[in-house]
Amino acid sequence: MGEFELINHYFAAAPCAQGGEGVALGIGDDCALLDLPPGEQLAVSTDTLVAGVHFPAVCDPLLLGQRSLAVAASDLAAMGATAIGFTLALTLPDVGADWLAAYADGLSRMAHRCRMSLIGGDTTRGPLSITVTVFGRVPAGQALRRCGARPGDLLCVGGSLGKAAGALPLVLGERQAPAEQAEPLLAHYWSPMPQLTLGELLRGKATAALDISDGLLADCGHIAKASGVALEVNLAQVPVSPALEAFLGREAALQAALTGGDDYVLAFTLPPEALAPLAGLGFIEVHIIGRVLEGRGVTLRDSQGQDITPVQRGYQHFRETP
Repeated sequence: MGEFELINHYFAAAPCAQGGEGVALGIGDDCALLDLPPGEQLAVSTDTLVAGVHFPAVCDPLLLGQRSLAVAASDLAAMGATAIGFTLALTLPDVGADWLAAYADGLSRMAHRCRMSLIGGDTTRGPLSITVTVFGRVPAGQALRRCGARPGDLLCVGGSLGKAAGALPLVLGERQAPAEQAEPLLAHYWSPMPQLTLGELLRGKATAALDISDGLLADCGHIAKASGVALEVNLAQVPVSPALEAFLGREAALQAALTGGDDYVLAFTLPPEALAPLAGLGFIEVHIIGRVLEGRGVTLRDSQGQDITPVQRGYQHFRETP
């Protein structure tokens, strides 16, 4: 099967490629065309997943399809953007009909959940890698950024942390666990749900935001640096799922929550007066885990107020060597 036959059969015909709100022209021409309402800006982000680095080289392609879109769409949530569509650049070592059908199915399932349309992309031969570019819209001047946190703000997260890091030994086949522990962790690893609704609700309320992909402490460091402030995280307030704690134990579960990657939960700073309207909605999670102070950097404190900040704060692809 040639490149264009592959695209037409598995992707142009997929449910997620049939257009949607904001898509004037999708797959089939040299470019897609997007419509933006007056007064709105286009939000764009790209994520690349490489076999053996971001996911096991041998895995369920349906789950991989879900994950590859979810992790990219999470960036739209972090900016408070409403999702529109995405492109897919797929590099394949060979063309397997069953693999492609399952991958396209998983991609369409996540696209449906995120209300996004596949609007174009590319395919080529080589080691398995997946690049997804997502497009969203946000009212001009209302995009959430990393640079607005102010002393006195609350530091919050939109859900429990560490589940994906805890799932990794299960994904790699290094450990086993009872279904009541394994299933919630694996579900979060393979199908993290981008917090698009929360991101939209934070417009005009949050002073800074991002999605946690490299670990809570590492990513909070990005807010602290961009905003020129200090963030203080209280260990006792960091939310950990019961399944993760049962699987790893309390201490290891907290370590996963603090420094493990792939959560794709929003971390954000919020003036205290903005908390009650959000919490009162009842259908979103908001956990206060600390505060914004004068200064710089991120500090982790125990229940006695002691500084217990670890040296290793999260994942980095490229580390500086001495």
